[in-house]
Amino acid sequence: MSYNPNPLYAAPEDWRAYSGVLSRRVFAFILDYVIVALLWIPAAVVLFFLSILTLGLGFLLYPALFVIVAGIYFGLTVGGPSQASLGMRAMGIAMMRVDGRPMDFLTAIVHLALFWILNSVLTPLILLAGLFTERSRLIHDLLVGTVTVRTP
Repeated sequence: MSYNPNPLYAAPEDWRAYSGVLSRRVFAFILDYVIVALLWIPAAVVLFFLSILTLGLGFLLYPALFVIVAGIYFGLTVGGPSQASLGMRAMGIAMMRVDGRPMDFLTAIVHLALFWILNSVLTPLILLAGLFTERSRLIHDLLVGTVTVRTP
């Protein structure tokens, strides 16, 4: 995959851009959470030493550490210039906003939060929505106004 200095932010209309996106998203999800788990380990070590310096106050962040690491990871990667996390890049997909604006940090975080909330309520039915909606969009994609496309 090569670097494109002028990325296309608008969602394409061609149906081939959405072919096989749903299965690629599943595999990208698995890769991304392996990466987040690997990033969580050094974050836990850093938080341990920070907790010692703060006389134990840092230990209060341990229950939320995975959420914090995942939020920063997805906010910086999906909200970055490539509009894709490392798992999404490996699977050849990217996330775009339907209105044509580039993904930003806040939109990526809201997308992630809605995914977690809806996944906890509708598991595994959340993936079935992609089989019946236009462009294989999931429920949280419809709510945020995003679409996942194949990258060239």
